[in-house]
Amino acid sequence: MKNILANSLFSSIAFVLITSTFAACTGASGQETPVSPALRPPKGAQVAIVIFEDLQCPDCRRAAPLIEEASRTYKIPIVRHDFPLPFHSWSYQAAIMARYFDTHSKAVGNEFRDYIFSNQLEINPQNLRGFADKFAAEHKIDLPFVVDPDGKLAALVNADKELGKSINLQHTPTLYVVSNKHSGKPFVEVVDRSQLYALIDAMMKE
Repeated sequence: MKNILANSLFSSIAFVLITSTFAACTGASGQETPVSPALRPPKGAQVAIVIFEDLQCPDCRRAAPLIEEASRTYKIPIVRHDFPLPFHSWSYQAAIMARYFDTHSKAVGNEFRDYIFSNQLEINPQNLRGFADKFAAEHKIDLPFVVDPDGKLAALVNADKELGKSINLQHTPTLYVVSNKHSGKPFVEVVDRSQLYALIDAMMKE
């Protein structure tokens, strides 16, 4: 009798351990895994384009006009996140400057990002400030000598980087079409940018 009880108890424990291990390895928990806030559109939008970008990245520069065109064509927002790569010499500082211009308006901040992309081939660590000063003067904005004295803008850039890491970002640009739906898969990564419009069409129909 003792052996039967012992065997029964052992079987029960083994079953719990096996099922627990299976759940941990597969993510199975009986509940749907919540979608990262990074992969949701802003409030009020059904569909949006989300991009993680590095202002010194040549491919980000090439992607920017297509993304802007798609946003205008479909009248959907673009959510831009900073993801400066450590081996780029001036992208982190440029991201901080973009955040400074964001404090005047998000439109001005994004205009600065596009301005940096348009001049990317000429920019280096030594002349980045000169390009920023020129942009500020053209927009009648005072750019202080120390752009981020208390580190608040750097913290915003770092928060974007952590957000990217939380969804296992591997490269820039990383581009998504996202939706506010709560069933199925509410986001898709755009691996082939020639398919961007088709992916937006599909997401808007679902």
